[in-house]
Amino acid sequence: MVPMSPPVSGLAGEATANVLAGTLKDSTVTLAHPAFDKTRASQALEVSIHIGLAFLLVAACLLILLPFIPLIAWGIIIAVAAYPGFERLQKLMGGRGVLAAVLFTLTLLAVLILPVYLLADSLIGGVQAVTAHVKSGAAIVPPPPPGIAGWPLIGAPLAKMWFLASRDLTALLTEFAPQIKGVLPGVLSATAGLGATVLQLLLSIVVSGVILANAQAAYELTRSLANRLFGERGPEFQELVGSTIRSVTFGIIGVAFIQSASATLGFLVVGLPAVGLWAVIFLIAAVLQFGAVVLVPAVIYVFVTASTTKAVIFLIWCVIVALMDNVLKPILLGRGAAVPIAVVFLGAIGGFVAMGIIGLFVGAIVLSVGYKLFLAWLGGNSAKDAESLATGA
Repeated sequence: MVPMSPPVSGLAGEATANVLAGTLKDSTVTLAHPAFDKTRASQALEVSIHIGLAFLLVAACLLILLPFIPLIAWGIIIAVAAYPGFERLQKLMGGRGVLAAVLFTLTLLAVLILPVYLLADSLIGGVQAVTAHVKSGAAIVPPPPPGIAGWPLIGAPLAKMWFLASRDLTALLTEFAPQIKGVLPGVLSATAGLGATVLQLLLSIVVSGVILANAQAAYELTRSLANRLFGERGPEFQELVGSTIRSVTFGIIGVAFIQSASATLGFLVVGLPAVGLWAVIFLIAAVLQFGAVVLVPAVIYVFVTASTTKAVIFLIWCVIVALMDNVLKPILLGRGAAVPIAVVFLGAIGGFVAMGIIGLFVGAIVLSVGYKLFLAWLGGNSAKDAESLATGA
């Protein structure tokens, strides 16, 4: 007798049917996956192409603008630093921004061109005088003082070379001809670089004038960029960038220019040879916060070649020039965001290596701005909190 199937067999059949239906459903979904993946892959490929094209466009634009980046950066820095004064000038001229920008640009060009012309004239005059003395056979270098041979370490060789130069400069130049040939290309390259730097400064002043003539549009552009990058805190960061640029420009670079002008005046009064070269070296050292070091050999030279009274007066003047930054920096730096000297020093050195002489100024300011923005981002507070952090640093 065949046993009867249990009553649950109907349930098992129903379960089997459900499993088959689920399998069919799953197979239907699986069949839909390839089309779905193909759509996503197409969209991802399209987005990647757009990103790649945008990247190539940005890279091409940067490559085209690369020779002008120091020029544009310095022009923006001048415009931002000078904007408060330009705004007052614009009000005095009845709100005529273009006319105020033209007058401001011409004034800055005159301030830069006049000292450059005077220094270049002094250099050319010195070279012409040396050439005339060589042709006439007259003594160019005065004989060394009697006491110089007694100086430790360097006294005897220095007195020997100095005495030879005072008797026969041509023989001294012939003796050191290999060393002079090795140094001469570097000197010529530095001279050409200095001329290019002056040209860049002139053009950057013109760029700053164009920016100031369109000050309102430039302000709105930077505000939009700050809002885009930093959201609601964009205005705070915009103000932070402006105050940092003005602080470093007036407190570091402005003081360096004032010290250089004062030192150059002293060089001219005492009759230091190659005043233009001394002035440029002192300006670079002053930006690097080592201006007083350059004054030491100048003071030694004056004590050796000039009268004691003249040398003492020059020494007192050099001490005043060296201490000038201790008085001016707190006044000028107090108007903006304080930046540690180490940041300025690293920015100046890095900028000089990357962009030449003009990088001394641009590098110090750009790194200072980046430092202040990093502090503000790191603290997660307002820009004023970042200023307090920097002051504490």
